[in-house]
Amino acid sequence: MKKKLVLAFSGGLDTSFCVKYLKEEKGFEVYTAIANTGGFSEDELKKIGEKALLLGAKEHVTLDVTGEYYQKCIRFMVYGNILRNNTYPVSVSSERVFQAIATIDYAKKIGAEYIAHGSTGAGNDQVRFDLTFQVLAPDIEIITPIRDLMLSRQEEIDFLRKHGVDDDFQKMQYSINQGIWGTSIGGKETLTSDKGLPEEAYPSQLVSDEERTIVLGFEKGEFKSIDGKSYPDGPDAIQALEEIAGQYAIGRDVHVGDTIIGIKGRIGFEAAAPLIIIKAHHLLEKHTLTKWQTYWKDQLANWYGMFLHEAMYQEPVMRNIETFLESSQENVSGRVFIRLKPYRFELQGVESKHDLMKSGFGDYGETVKAWSADDVKGFTKILANPLKIYHAVNGKI
Repeated sequence: MKKKLVLAFSGGLDTSFCVKYLKEEKGFEVYTAIANTGGFSEDELKKIGEKALLLGAKEHVTLDVTGEYYQKCIRFMVYGNILRNNTYPVSVSSERVFQAIATIDYAKKIGAEYIAHGSTGAGNDQVRFDLTFQVLAPDIEIITPIRDLMLSRQEEIDFLRKHGVDDDFQKMQYSINQGIWGTSIGGKETLTSDKGLPEEAYPSQLVSDEERTIVLGFEKGEFKSIDGKSYPDGPDAIQALEEIAGQYAIGRDVHVGDTIIGIKGRIGFEAAAPLIIIKAHHLLEKHTLTKWQTYWKDQLANWYGMFLHEAMYQEPVMRNIETFLESSQENVSGRVFIRLKPYRFELQGVESKHDLMKSGFGDYGETVKAWSADDVKGFTKILANPLKIYHAVNGKI
């Protein structure tokens, strides 16, 4: 009997190579699985499945984890306003764990002895897949052809051509990972420190230059509506906003950061809906949270984003942080007004019954209603005491 193996399959160059190599060269019975995190249409998923079978897969399945990914991860990233290095919405980083969980569950279901992924040895994904597989299925052996063979993209293309695979290899010059929380783009430019991605590398192109104002509604920190239209399902709300904002080519940037394996990494991305949601949510929080709620939430959110990036989702402290983040959202409800323009957006303001600017105690820089000039003089004098003592003792005055 042939050895049964499940391959995490995306339809890109690396996983296409893996199907052919593992079947033809290693004699595995290859089962392919794509764990969709909301980045593919039904037509795209159908084509990916057809491609897997043409390459020689014994069976192909689509595992839809969009809802689980939203409930167990995305909403907490919104609560935390998480942007790695103040730039990247932790798109691929966070979804990989849920793709790995779904793939390992499928492998267990069909009794596979082996599981494979197409990650290289130079990136973060190898750790994310390996770590999740090891924790959840330590008895299933992990196979990683691209990493072990240290192949270049051209060598993979040559191998596929030799085995009769005719594909649009020119299109595959960019490695594109699509999900509901953003799309990453890697190519020859991102291997440098000075070159930006060309316009054509981005999947979404500018199609609208007419400025537009939209209103996003939040209920206890969750993004729920656009221009008054409610979306009970979180992923539906995100996809609806992406459809609107993507026409403006909003959310493009290049992220530079520290990888799990210790080197610097650079990747392009586009994430119109995630960036708008995070920035809108952050503005609403500025109006509805206290100073110390904001401070401590920022500390924990930073750790949460870092742990997500570094594949530590299974660490129990993540559940503790999620509990804190969710509890902080009790009063984060209201509407946020946003102006869309080509390649950018502007936050206009918020409307909320929990807006702490409406306290009636005063208008910043204009009028006071709850204290007197003498109150401020006395308060400032007491506030200055420890500073005055320090400078007097240490001769700094």
